[in-house]
Amino acid sequence: MAAAHTVVVKVGSSSLTQPSGHLDVDKLTALVGAIAQVHMLGGNIVLVSSGAIAAGFGPLGFSSRPTDVATQQAAASVGQGLLMAQYEAAFGRYGIRVGQLLITAEDTMQPRQYRNARRTMATMLELGVVPIVNENDALASNEIRFGDNDRLSALIANMVRADALVLLTDVDALYTAPPSEPGSRRVPFVPNVTQLIDEIRVGGSGSGVGTGGMVTKLEAARMAAVSGIPAVMTSAANAGPALMGDSVGTAFAPVRQRGSARRLWIKFASHPQGTLVADSGAASAVRGGRASLLAAGVVEVRGQFAAGDAVWIDDEAGNHLARGLAGFDAEEIPHMLGRTSAQLRRLLGEEYAHPLVHRDNLVLI
Repeated sequence: MAAAHTVVVKVGSSSLTQPSGHLDVDKLTALVGAIAQVHMLGGNIVLVSSGAIAAGFGPLGFSSRPTDVATQQAAASVGQGLLMAQYEAAFGRYGIRVGQLLITAEDTMQPRQYRNARRTMATMLELGVVPIVNENDALASNEIRFGDNDRLSALIANMVRADALVLLTDVDALYTAPPSEPGSRRVPFVPNVTQLIDEIRVGGSGSGVGTGGMVTKLEAARMAAVSGIPAVMTSAANAGPALMGDSVGTAFAPVRQRGSARRLWIKFASHPQGTLVADSGAASAVRGGRASLLAAGVVEVRGQFAAGDAVWIDDEAGNHLARGLAGFDAEEIPHMLGRTSAQLRRLLGEEYAHPLVHRDNLVLI
């Protein structure tokens, strides 16, 4: 961590707000101080900050986080401006400029939007600007969204080719059981987060202002690990020591080389809208890796989805093999099932002689 040049820092709503839901300026100021220290030492920081809805529902007169989508979006519209004003003032005391980047899940899927976001953040870092990223809660729909900024932070870390990811939350580390339980122990180091750790039990969000919890933190650490990025999870109060490489929180080692942000989204953050059932031969090819799913090997299509939507790829026993992005609308596929590419080209036209799920858009689970 101490040697990392580019670091993505994610902070949750509960670490920035009071129990009433109002923004806690003292907490925000302390976080900015820790980030500014790294920035002034020559490091690049991308801050993924929750808190827009939490900052907005208090001033709008709500006693707790609203539950309906329209009111949440209105609260986010109000709160995002309040949040950025505080960040600009706090970073400005150190002579550091900040820039806002609001992202939706679709921005990590569509090649053009992905490239634009990556180029924008790279240029901001070159100019000495601290990008402050949040999901665009005012516009994101429940059908396709991250839902919390933990997953988003892991994708951003991949997008900017970060050297490390720091996940700040309201607990100081990962524990073998909820910290309030007797005998619970801090886990200082996780060599392989992808392996099932049977002795660890985690809960959901403990606050009334956030949407994430320990499960989503582990998911983000896993996403980072499989893309070759080490991660540290600790409390916001430990932000300074964590960024300096002190032994705080829980460290997660990378487990493989860096992957693409698009494939990470498909694997970890997409929401399948339907299912393609593969026969034994196609299932075997998919399991082998780097094989597209062709119409000739699919026996059934389930659900309603459009081209570009995420779908499950199952075997005939109902086991999930992979997630992928469909190449065709659900209603088009029944006419294609069991046919080879040559038959599809002859019977339906050239535009149908393509995989139902291309291997570049297919990820084993």
